[in-house]
Amino acid sequence: MSSEEYPITDLLITGTEINYLFICPTKLWYFAKGITMEQENEWVDLGRFLHEQRYANEEKEVLVGSIKIDFIRRGDTIEVHEVKLGKSMEKAHEMQALYYLYYLKKLGIKAKAVLHYPKLNETKEVTLDGREGEIEKAIKEVERIKSLPAPPKPVKSKKCLKCAYYELCWV
Repeated sequence: MSSEEYPITDLLITGTEINYLFICPTKLWYFAKGITMEQENEWVDLGRFLHEQRYANEEKEVLVGSIKIDFIRRGDTIEVHEVKLGKSMEKAHEMQALYYLYYLKKLGIKAKAVLHYPKLNETKEVTLDGREGEIEKAIKEVERIKSLPAPPKPVKSKKCLKCAYYELCWV
């Protein structure tokens, strides 16, 4: 699979969908079908509050095509910044950031990403450096899940307890 497989005009996947792929395919399917439960979730509200308070001076939610980046800093290198509540889903956060870098690269923009964990007072730098194939595989899987006629069977885990979609899966 070459990195030419997905021209920028074909990338209609959001960073949230890439994130949800690595959290829970069932959650991804519901979200992709327009079933959004996040607005009532206390954990999402807490994350939004931390983002607004900690990064009050940043231009937030920068929209580039089908992606919405928490904030961008411009300097010698463009930096894509994502703010996350905790590190328990770090792989999902990293893949979301990598997708943003992949998307920007398709536009001819070289960038790096920084994940912010304000509650932990930590950051993590992410670069695309040869991981295009990994992102392309994730894109294919998101497309596959979105095309399913019904949601994938949920797999119960401890992260389900804090999930906005808990009731759809387990009640």
